Amino acid sequence: MMAVQLAGMHHVAIIAADYPRSKRFYVEVLGLKVLAEHYRAERDSWKLDLALPDGTQVELFSFPNPPPRPSRPEACGLRHLALRVADLDAAVAHLHAQHVATEALRVDEYTGKRFTFFADPDGLPLELYEA
Repeated sequence: MMAVQLAGMHHVAIIAADYPRSKRFYVEVLGLKVLAEHYRAERDSWKLDLALPDGTQVELFSFPNPPPRPSRPEACGLRHLALRVADLDAAVAHLHAQHVATEALRVDEYTGKRFTFFADPDGLPLELYEA
């Protein structure tokens, strides 16, 4: 049997509890580029298309009264979203200047690369991984 020929990651979709707060976080704090923003009246929902420098996209959605996402203890499903950075120290300093708490820096025991975790406004676990 032949495997699907994947070319890469296109996007990750995130549902926000507070759309303006999350939009500010992803655009102003993390610096993602806005590609498009649409209000879908029939769903009372916003859809914001954002881009990382490598072309990977993040879709940020709002929906009325979304249920909370279980993340601790670790729940089955998507564990976290890891973002690659060239300078972890500078990225962490920027997050701290924006009042975003990060965990202590760690070293990946298999690759020797440094990383840390932090959370978006809804508690979604995000990782910065130094490449």
